Amino acid sequence: MSAKTNTTPIFTWRIIVVTALLAGLFGMLVLRLVQLQVGASQYGTDFLQRQGDLRAVRSAEIPAYRGLITDRRGAPLAVSTPVVTLWANPQELRGSGREIELAELMNLPASEFASRLDRYRKKQFMYLARHQTPQTARTVLAADIPGVYGQREYKRFYPAGEVVSQLVGTTDIDGAGATGVELVFDSQLQGQPGKKRFIKDLHGEAIRDIGVVSEAADGESIQLSIDLRLQHVQHRELLRAMRETGASAASAVTLDAMTGEILAMTNLPSFNPNRRGQLDLAAMRNRVVTDVFEPGSTVKPLTLVAALESGEFDIETLIDTSPGRITVGNKVLPDPRNYGEITVSRVIEKSSQVGVTKMAQTIGHEHIIDVFQRFGLGQLTGAEFPGERTGRLPDHDFWSAIDRVTPAFGYGLLVTPLQLAHAYAVFANEGHMVPLTLLAQASQDNDPSASVGRQIISPVVAEKVVTVLHRVTGPEGTAQRAAVSGFDVGGKTGTVHKVGREGYLDDRYVAMFAGVAPVESPRYVTVVVIDEPEGDVYGGGAAAAPVYSRITQEVLRIRNVVPNSAEPVSNSRMLAASREDDSRA
Repeated sequence: MSAKTNTTPIFTWRIIVVTALLAGLFGMLVLRLVQLQVGASQYGTDFLQRQGDLRAVRSAEIPAYRGLITDRRGAPLAVSTPVVTLWANPQELRGSGREIELAELMNLPASEFASRLDRYRKKQFMYLARHQTPQTARTVLAADIPGVYGQREYKRFYPAGEVVSQLVGTTDIDGAGATGVELVFDSQLQGQPGKKRFIKDLHGEAIRDIGVVSEAADGESIQLSIDLRLQHVQHRELLRAMRETGASAASAVTLDAMTGEILAMTNLPSFNPNRRGQLDLAAMRNRVVTDVFEPGSTVKPLTLVAALESGEFDIETLIDTSPGRITVGNKVLPDPRNYGEITVSRVIEKSSQVGVTKMAQTIGHEHIIDVFQRFGLGQLTGAEFPGERTGRLPDHDFWSAIDRVTPAFGYGLLVTPLQLAHAYAVFANEGHMVPLTLLAQASQDNDPSASVGRQIISPVVAEKVVTVLHRVTGPEGTAQRAAVSGFDVGGKTGTVHKVGREGYLDDRYVAMFAGVAPVESPRYVTVVVIDEPEGDVYGGGAAAAPVYSRITQEVLRIRNVVPNSAEPVSNSRMLAASREDDSRA
């Protein structure tokens, strides 16, 4: 009887505890429901939906298509192709038992892949392979390995390959402009990625698309002033020149002097932007805008401008160059032979150091430097190409006797090939300097007069200089190998010693030629630079002038210029003239 009495309170106490717990749980449930209802009314009717979305709904980026880069005729230079980037969630992949299978599909050593996977064990993202072809990606994704995903992206492809590599440039692994035009116009090309929403399951996998939040805005296409046909011509002729001369590098640039458009810009060595496994940084350099050199005799036409503007000289003014050499300070400046009394025009035709020195001594170095500045030497061209150098003009605290004359024949200053071409464009455009551009102009060939530019020199002076340049390529000039069959052209050679640690090097040269065409209606300017030609073919007349001739022949043909009846000079006379020019190196 007493035992029954003792168990009754214990049983009652247990009922009370259980009832209290159940009541507490029910009360908490009611409280939570009240909180949710209050929250829903306080924050809006979609409060609960948003809370659920935070736990199951995710956003993904929709990649934007990067704009095309084309030449002036619409030929593609850079396009974006769809690719798939494979990635993995290590926390899902590890322990699935299929790591070795994935490594085999990716053609990776199993031990190396396992080690990498272990390093990322605390992460939820790890790249497996970037920018795979859709077919390759499908092979991996079809295996349905846990934690392995694919993301659609775009990869840049360059149809013209190395022919335009330094000019067009490249993008980085994420598709942003890294060099060249890709970098200059990156903001226009890249576009704006879109965004979409999807629902994921407990394993983090997407199970249903909800919809697009914002559409991707594709990038703008860029039409360059470059003519791909001329790019191929320059590339071919520079390859030939390097093979024939043994040069270490070569560059060429062609301008439309009336519109300021850059029609072609080529450099060798080059690289294939579609194969970036082992890139040579030197081959990626756009030498036309980044490399500077002493221009040598190619600036003598600018010195001629200073002489004509001074009123002291005309192209038919006589200068006595006897006895074929002149002493300035402690330097002796010789000519190849004693030309005696010759005209100013002949001084330029024969590239007489004595004649140019006497002109410089008469007009003064200040006037010559002023002309250089007006022609844009020592300044950026305005083409806005990344890495462009300004060059340098001489600026001495004390000007010695030799310092006052060396700029007149192209020593003591540094220019880029693009600067030199821009300067010669003034002669081809009746004394006007038009800003350079890499973009095709709306007028293009229809209305070149729309781009007038600044008046740098008078049309009369420009015409006289073109006349002299034409004589340089004529029967008595030093650049006969620059002559073009069927057309009258003009230009000037240059041959300079390269500089080493202890001064000028006796056996290393830079050969160059700058010219305008056609003479009767000048419009197209081409500069050719051959770096370190070997053997006897090392001067501007022998190494660079023939390259100019072959390039300009194609420029005039492609640009539909009607030939005249001019005949090229004989090979023997051209060779003799080029040797005479080479002796001034």
